[in-house]
Amino acid sequence: MAILEISHVSKFFGGLAANADVSFTVEAGSIMGLIGPNGAGKTTLFNCITGYYPPSKGEVVFDGRRMNGLQPDRVCKLGMVRTWQKVRPLAKLSVVDNVMVGALARTSSLRKAREMAMEQLKVVRMEHRAAFLAGGLPIGERKKLEVARALATGPKLLLLDEVMGGLNPAESEEIIQLILDIKARGLTQMVIEHDMKAIMRISDRIVVLTSGEKLTEGTPQEVVSNQDVIDAYLGESHA
Repeated sequence: MAILEISHVSKFFGGLAANADVSFTVEAGSIMGLIGPNGAGKTTLFNCITGYYPPSKGEVVFDGRRMNGLQPDRVCKLGMVRTWQKVRPLAKLSVVDNVMVGALARTSSLRKAREMAMEQLKVVRMEHRAAFLAGGLPIGERKKLEVARALATGPKLLLLDEVMGGLNPAESEEIIQLILDIKARGLTQMVIEHDMKAIMRISDRIVVLTSGEKLTEGTPQEVVSNQDVIDAYLGESHA
């Protein structure tokens, strides 16, 4: 069953089409990878899906409900939340307080929010950092904190935007295992990622964007062996 349906979504900035007639569905409980060269429109599409940009054309349907025109806070409360390429924790607050900000989308009780925050810090294996100031975290832990804060909102669909960007191989492996752990808990995910080895490991299906348009969609093996993808994306990344 599809939890997310993207139908003919376009986003124009002036005369420039950042996304053009993009359509696909995401099955509940799966991981959908979203790949493409820089400037392909991946983050813009995330913004259209989660309410940061209204689509210029087309429709976003999440969990059976049309999302066009809804603000990000409303989208979050309905169960869809995203992370950002550039992580910006609330530097002067503790790690647990940062995650509580996410939990407060679900409860007005500070006690309950703290309990929820600690639960998600355990998921990302950072409960030992709960009292640590978020501004002092290294990049790998900042990325995990961002995921924990998103998880604390209680999502049905988690969108991860280059959550492995800037990480070393050991840190990336931790994130890969975290994504797979989250999937095992039944949570649907969409993942933008440039690391092809990582995206092949975690994805059930992959959508490839180029110049704002959908180039192809398929299983990881279908995508990696597609000549159009090799020419448009893989060839470039190995040039």
